[in-house]
Amino acid sequence: MESQWLVVAADLLLILHAMLVAFVILGLVTTLAGYFFGWRWVHNFWFRVSHLIVIAIVVLQSWLGVLCPLTAWEMALRAKAGESGYEGSFIQYWLQSILYYSAPDWVFILVYTVFGALVLAAWFLVRPSRHRG
Repeated sequence: MESQWLVVAADLLLILHAMLVAFVILGLVTTLAGYFFGWRWVHNFWFRVSHLIVIAIVVLQSWLGVLCPLTAWEMALRAKAGESGYEGSFIQYWLQSILYYSAPDWVFILVYTVFGALVLAAWFLVRPSRHRG
């Protein structure tokens, strides 16, 4: 019974991980779209700071060769539940195939760095504002 809860916890971490990935990608897309369409909310300071912080952490981890803590925690939970690899639930299977694909480390470092640079450039192109409205 405990192993079922561990698998559920691991699946929830995988979902959280996918949501953070979506936040990083869609955050940049909506910021740039908002610039062109005049959406005021894309200037929200806290949205922009949190977006910049998340991608900065990803870039820093890739430069340092550090495994994402969410990935490490998820893998530890799955191992404790007695699972091998990613052969578990439906959610787990599909999110894993989207998030974890095989490529040399330098590819990820380059992609994360370029994407982080785009987010930083968007910070200056679409200036955040602490004002409401």
